[in-house]
Amino acid sequence: MITIPRPQAEIIPLCERAAWKALRQHHAKIQNVHLRQLFAEDLRRGEHFAFEAVGLYFDYSKNRITDETISLLLELANQSGLRERIDAMFGGEKINVTEKRAVLHVALRTMKDESIKVDGTNVVPEVHDVLDQMTAFANHVRSGQWKGHTGKRVRNVINIGIGGSDLGPVMAYEALKYYSQRDMTFRFISNVDSTDFVEATRDLSADETLFIVSSKTFTTLETMTNARTAREWALQALGDEKAVARHFVAVSTNTAEVKKFGIDTANMFQFWDWVGGRYSMDSAIGLSTMIAIGPDQFRAMLAGFHAMDEHFRTATFDRNLPVLMGLLAVWYNNFFESQTIAVLPYEQYLKRFPAYLQQLTMESNEKHVTLDGTRVEYQTGPIFWGEPGTNGQHSFYQLIHQGTKLIPCDFIGFFQTLNPLGDHHDLLMSNVFAQAEALAFGKTPEEVRAEGTPDWLVPHRTFEGNRPSNVILAERLTPETLGKLVALYEHSVFTQGTIWQIDSFDQWGVELGKVLAQRIIPELEAAEDPSLKHDSSTNALIRRYRKLKGGAARMKKNG
Repeated sequence: MITIPRPQAEIIPLCERAAWKALRQHHAKIQNVHLRQLFAEDLRRGEHFAFEAVGLYFDYSKNRITDETISLLLELANQSGLRERIDAMFGGEKINVTEKRAVLHVALRTMKDESIKVDGTNVVPEVHDVLDQMTAFANHVRSGQWKGHTGKRVRNVINIGIGGSDLGPVMAYEALKYYSQRDMTFRFISNVDSTDFVEATRDLSADETLFIVSSKTFTTLETMTNARTAREWALQALGDEKAVARHFVAVSTNTAEVKKFGIDTANMFQFWDWVGGRYSMDSAIGLSTMIAIGPDQFRAMLAGFHAMDEHFRTATFDRNLPVLMGLLAVWYNNFFESQTIAVLPYEQYLKRFPAYLQQLTMESNEKHVTLDGTRVEYQTGPIFWGEPGTNGQHSFYQLIHQGTKLIPCDFIGFFQTLNPLGDHHDLLMSNVFAQAEALAFGKTPEEVRAEGTPDWLVPHRTFEGNRPSNVILAERLTPETLGKLVALYEHSVFTQGTIWQIDSFDQWGVELGKVLAQRIIPELEAAEDPSLKHDSSTNALIRRYRKLKGGAARMKKNG
């Protein structure tokens, strides 16, 4: 029997809560108030709606809010039982109700002397045992002590995974490349499209390559298809089945399948069902990250995660970074009917951060029923997307500035660059401040005319402004800072999901397509035309694919 904290707030449907109704009335009053007016009425607004916590400076003054807005949003959080839900998560309660699991990614970065229990067992010692195992292995590989089958040191590391077993490691490697061991090559294979494998391995030598196969069950279709191909690729060059144990390690819980594959189970790294894939980059799933940047830097990243965890757990909601970010997302999503949020890092190393956040946010909060299975009567998770600045300015910023869609933006910048070069960083950061300013205040027709613009051109050069944004600043991009940023968004997602009364930690929406694909695979590969029982469209597509695939095979054979 699973006990879930059910404060009074969870019994009252969201749209019937007093704070929700008050926010509706409040929105009607201020929805057309311009940020120009709000800043004119409060000359210190830029300081009033800004603060620093755990090394991050958060300026949310360019949002379409007043003190009353924030007060009502905070009351909504209270009426939604956010404090109780936070305590339940950190307490190891099984808040992932559909899978009957605890949600304890926070345990992955907890200090060794602390205690977090699941079913009465403190899981922290297990976490640190795996960290120590990862540390020893990473040091062996980085130092050259780990030898391949022919006695050569490993110079290439390829992570094979998909979803959370890929997006986190890829993002972390790119984000922290500055700190990586540059005499080693790191690559990532996720797509079952054969091109992904071929391009990742085409210039590598098998006797210097180590594969990390990341699959909790060791049965994930895409991951194991690529893993078996990697095994064949390695053995074709190395010739001896014993080579598998020197060129493959596993991040998994399925000892039997790992052993069957030929991997030495001493080199199998554990993780747990209370860690969701998209929350797992700081678990053993991050083994490639640890090898790349070293155990000390990896632990610094964990310390950054932990600092944000403790801030989220203990800070009052009015000065709580993830809570305020999450509430602002709810404000725009549910009251302004804004459907997307743009994440715009002004740091080239964070080029994969928006893609990582796509899974974190949308796999978590795009749900159509509440915790008790009732269909929601409101919009849930917004669409997250973005690109690094300044590149994005020359592609999609036109939409944000002058389009008909309201798109709140998160700008992320750093006071110092890791790669000083002339005035590049000043130019980069000037764009952060300028873009946020332009989105907020725009350019009036009067200002455009004052520049001598002819009347016919004035409408085209007018910027309405009143486009909201957050600006998040840190000293520089370090492993610790990356941990803080990731945890910031993790807990913002949790805050939103709590307000919407949904399970942010299951992902049943990815299952149906997988099941149907397993049914279709033998129909594509059958020697004789199979009896198809899909809809007419799917049947026609399968038949056409079989016909043209067969034609290509005959051409290859005859050519």
